[in-house]
Amino acid sequence: MSLLRSSLLVGLGAVASRILGFFRDILFAQVLGAGPVADAFLAAFRLPNLVRRVVAEGGLNPALVPILGRLEPEEAAKTAGDVTLLFTLLLAAIVAIVEIGAGTIGLFLAPGLATQDGAPELVALYTRLAFPTVFGVTLASIGAAFLNIHRRYVAATLAPLAVNGGLIVALIAIGHIFSLDPEREAAWLSVASSVAGLAQLGLIAAALAWGGTVVRFRRPVWSPALKSLLLAGLPALLASGAVQLFVLAGTQIASFWPSGVSWLYYAERVMQLPLGLMAALAASVLLPELASLHRTGRPDALIAAQNRSLALALLLALPAAMALAILAEPISTVLFQRGAFDPADAHGTALALMGLSMGLPAATVGKVLSQTLFARGSLSSTLLAAVVGIAVTVLAGSLLGLILGVGGIALGISLGCLAHAGALVLFLRRPGLWRLDAELIGKAARITAATAIMGLGLTGMLHLIPEPRAPGLTLLCLGGLSLYAVAAWLTGAVTRRDLALLTKKP
Repeated sequence: MSLLRSSLLVGLGAVASRILGFFRDILFAQVLGAGPVADAFLAAFRLPNLVRRVVAEGGLNPALVPILGRLEPEEAAKTAGDVTLLFTLLLAAIVAIVEIGAGTIGLFLAPGLATQDGAPELVALYTRLAFPTVFGVTLASIGAAFLNIHRRYVAATLAPLAVNGGLIVALIAIGHIFSLDPEREAAWLSVASSVAGLAQLGLIAAALAWGGTVVRFRRPVWSPALKSLLLAGLPALLASGAVQLFVLAGTQIASFWPSGVSWLYYAERVMQLPLGLMAALAASVLLPELASLHRTGRPDALIAAQNRSLALALLLALPAAMALAILAEPISTVLFQRGAFDPADAHGTALALMGLSMGLPAATVGKVLSQTLFARGSLSSTLLAAVVGIAVTVLAGSLLGLILGVGGIALGISLGCLAHAGALVLFLRRPGLWRLDAELIGKAARITAATAIMGLGLTGMLHLIPEPRAPGLTLLCLGGLSLYAVAAWLTGAVTRRDLALLTKKP
């Protein structure tokens, strides 16, 4: 299966997951709103959801794919079994530690809530109930990485849908069948999150069992490959989840603003649709290809693949960032303003969404560039780039938050994404793996032109539909997408050659 055809499959699964996530968060807003209980729940939900997003987007792939890909099939299967058993024990210990220290962890996640009456206790309770999902989704991600190595993308792509699907069922039941107070609603949602994570693990386990010799269990052997995998696992997770860590840092700052945690959460969920798509493509499809090119000693081919992926990232991210900035207010209103979520909450979410949209192109570029360093095993460089981004986020978010409120904190996260991408470029230049070819430069210019045309058209349409509801927003989105597609074709941002690659076989 070709790179682009594999990307299409993984991309469709990522889009489906994000659509379910949208529906889930719409129900979150309807049931919980953006008040103290919502802030406590979303602060507690942030940590397991951060882990879920990082591992679901292939956060462990940078540690697993390059090392297992170098082994013979039988030895790779045995090493995969060793990794699974050891991570099972490690994750069980981590979950136990979090259950015991949930109060302290809650204060770390949202220090601003410490002054609100009853909020620290709620954060601790919801953390204890929701965190076991980390056990399920992390082991499921490890299994999905094994499937990706064998180019078996279907089960690995569809299994994450179980988490959002389970939460949607729970939200419908809680919001429309049972009559509970907000604190108990949030508690049951936390339980549902853990159950859904275990369901995802069950689906991946079934796919591995069906696949034959992908994983072989034995008494773990402390081999050099296993040692390398374990030592690389934590840095890989931290580096892969760079953008999520920037958002976590922004959430800590936003917790000092009333409803700040909720506004930033809902805005970031909207931004995650295009970003999550690119992250899934990069980790599941691009990384194995880059790792293969690195092993065969073909740096020119590696750079070419990187540049093709950068063009794809810009093709998705630039118009998405423009559309989110222009339509931030109607998106927030139509998606979330109902039930306990009032107009003030919708406006605050819109301001946060505008700030986050500015960093979407840099965030997607960072996802691509980090894969090249992962393929080379340069985890220290990607980790250092993430630290740079976190530092910029904290500094810029704190200063801009004092001036612009939660929208300024979101803008600080965008600056962190930009600093992260810049640091990755510097680290790629050292081994000679950063080179912009004429094709990428020309493609980027054409994508920018098509995006500008779409932006002008969307602005004009928004003047014709100044306060769109659901049908109007749908019309604006479809109109903007159609205009961008036409502009991309006319400017040459998308060509017949690009479309032909979708059906080309290796």
